Amino acid sequence: MTLSLDTIEVKQISGVSAQKQAELHALGIFTVKDLLEYYPFRYEDYRPKSLSEVKHGDKVTVEAKVIGIPVLQRFGGKSRLSCKMMAEPWMFTATWFNRHYVREQLTAGRQVVISGKWDQKRSQITVTDYEFPDRGEGKTGTLQPVYSVSGKITQSWLRKTISQALLQFGDLIPEILPQPIMRKYEFMPRKRAITTIHQPEDSREGQQGRRRMVYEELFLFQLKVQAFRTLNRGRMDGMVHTVDNATVRQFVRSLPFELTNAQKTAELEILQDMRSSYCMNRLLQGDVGSGKTALAAIALFATVRSGFQGALMVPTEILAEQHSRSLQAMFEPFGITVALLTGSVNGRKRKDLLASLQMGLIDIVVGTHALIQEDVFFRELGLVVTDEQHRFGVNQRSVLRRKGYNPDVLTMTATPIPRTLAITVFGDMDVSTLSERPKGRIPISTYWVKPDKMDRVLNLIRREVVQGRQAYLICPLIEESDKLDVQNAIDLHIQLSQAFPDYRVGLLHGRMTPGEKDEVMRAFYDNEVQVLVSTTVVEVGVDVPNATLMIIMDADRFGLSQLHQLRGRVGRGEHASFCVLVADPKSEVGRERMAAMTETDDGFEVSRRDLELRGPGDFFGTKQSGLPEFRLADMTADFAVLEQARGDAAELLRDGTFWTSAEYAPLRSFLQKEHIFQGDLID
Repeated sequence: MTLSLDTIEVKQISGVSAQKQAELHALGIFTVKDLLEYYPFRYEDYRPKSLSEVKHGDKVTVEAKVIGIPVLQRFGGKSRLSCKMMAEPWMFTATWFNRHYVREQLTAGRQVVISGKWDQKRSQITVTDYEFPDRGEGKTGTLQPVYSVSGKITQSWLRKTISQALLQFGDLIPEILPQPIMRKYEFMPRKRAITTIHQPEDSREGQQGRRRMVYEELFLFQLKVQAFRTLNRGRMDGMVHTVDNATVRQFVRSLPFELTNAQKTAELEILQDMRSSYCMNRLLQGDVGSGKTALAAIALFATVRSGFQGALMVPTEILAEQHSRSLQAMFEPFGITVALLTGSVNGRKRKDLLASLQMGLIDIVVGTHALIQEDVFFRELGLVVTDEQHRFGVNQRSVLRRKGYNPDVLTMTATPIPRTLAITVFGDMDVSTLSERPKGRIPISTYWVKPDKMDRVLNLIRREVVQGRQAYLICPLIEESDKLDVQNAIDLHIQLSQAFPDYRVGLLHGRMTPGEKDEVMRAFYDNEVQVLVSTTVVEVGVDVPNATLMIIMDADRFGLSQLHQLRGRVGRGEHASFCVLVADPKSEVGRERMAAMTETDDGFEVSRRDLELRGPGDFFGTKQSGLPEFRLADMTADFAVLEQARGDAAELLRDGTFWTSAEYAPLRSFLQKEHIFQGDLID
């Protein structure tokens, strides 16, 4: 049997005891492969420099000579050791804390290499590391990797263990990338790349090693996703929708607005998928108010006219009611029946609805999580549409899909992200993007004010409410917190109720029951409540065209995309709308968020900046989205590499020799281990 790094346990490395093995397991390191792919997150630079090259406060390594008598001071069980040193042409003081034993080694004229923080004002280095060249110690002149460690595992032990693993098992490191790609990018061999990441001779070599392994991570992931899609298309027989263009055009002409060019393109992509024999799995992404619901309606219309049923799942009851009302208005002239199924539908009404759905008397059902309960059956489910899909777990979405025989799937999100990243994050999905605003939509004016200008904000609320409009005020917390100095919803509700005694001020937060939330939101929708104080539960909510003012308290506490989603709650009617960010950010990131919000209202640009500030893991919520956790790659910083890897993977899979040639055997083996050939749907 051929030895493989992913089957050799770490205990087989010389110097790894049972205790150390357990500590490595705690770090997620079980095999030699795991250890060699446990990469450093930064490097300590032990290459000596001249102090004239170093800025105040920087860490530096210098070669120096002892020229003074070491002075030891003790205070409260601690010690401070100082000694004059010479690093031509600089004379400086080297200071050690709590290392009194070093005094005996600092003999006049002895050479010492010192690393530490340079205090230019005091001509002092606070020593963190040191070594004596006459002992033959080995850090000087090197870049030393720094790993994430815990427990009793030290940096030096982990470095030695990785070095030992490379010595023992380095020859077993397989080459995975095919030679055409190796030549195309002039990559170093895999063994050398891994070695040089752990033991770089210089920064350039380390960068070359990282470049190769980053590409490999992204390439293998793209190969996995695209191989699945290639195989899936031939395997997953879907519903073939047979509706003709003339019938669809008749419905589109009945809509009270004209489709944008982006909507027309997305419509063609969706209908082409629906008419094909394979199962559609398409993501429709677009900014708040870009017209995703209209496209969902066109797809549902095509489904019903092809003889199937459709389902639309949304995260809240009130949103389900709104979609149900708007779809009924669209479909009524065409004799298409729409039903609403939420947790509030119960008793006899629910039984009748479920029976009608199972018999095929209902064409389209709109609902919440109630759609995925065990007693919900369809006669022939042809299309599943999920709105704000990130609000549902993977299992919830797949349960609804399994209520039919491979129905087409359209998922919608108002968190627009770069196309390649969308394809990567959402796995086996084609992506349609709505990048235009519908005609007639008025841009939202966004302002950033400091908390001491709150009187102006109250005057703005008063102005809008007097004109018959409505306002949202968003807070990051429900109740007062000892840890965070932020405005909370309950206090603000009391203050605003006192400030506007002639108007009704509502309160909405996550600890209310679904029924209570719906009652408040319905009152706001009907203009029985003029000012709504809320936490972020309104981020995904109903359209209230009469709401023209969004005020976000402590706005620097929110992520950029969340701020943009909240802003999108207004600007949905015929009146000019405003978003006011109340914040006094102490951090640079907070100030950048405020600047971004006032400079652009383009959701794609906002998302791009959010990715830069937060990184994709925070942006998507890794567990919910299926975003891979790469060991080296960063999908924001390495976006250009991701594009290259995606193109290379697609080209390779189009080449018929990929499935048979010995050259690609390692890649086919990788796909085999990833269970790509089993055909489980990536969700």
